[in-house]
Amino acid sequence: VQLQASGGGLVQAGGSLRLSCAASGRTFSSYAMGWFRQAPGKEREFVAAINWSGGSTYYADSVKERFTISRDNAKNTVYLQMNNLKPEDTAVYYCAAKRAIGIVTMTYDYWGQGTLVTVSS
Repeated sequence: VQLQASGGGLVQAGGSLRLSCAASGRTFSSYAMGWFRQAPGKEREFVAAINWSGGSTYYADSVKERFTISRDNAKNTVYLQMNNLKPEDTAVYYCAAKRAIGIVTMTYDYWGQGTLVTVSS
């Protein structure tokens, strides 16, 4: 599966952005999906994950209550709605996919190219 992330940009602290990740192929609903991010000089970290149906989600503590992951299997797309953004959310955001039924928080098989989110203070 190929993944194409989009929706990044520059936003002021307290603002919102919605990232999208479009997947190729006809078996999108067979994949658990996740979002990760990598800030300058830091390791990539887990942000959020969603299972194949969208019925289960999981978040890093740092983004709980602010970010929402969702998916539309008819459109082969997963989303990350980011609200109340903070300067520490600045990073390149990556979407990832793994053929699985449940939630996956690591060891994904497929990665998108990343989209840059910059939050100014």
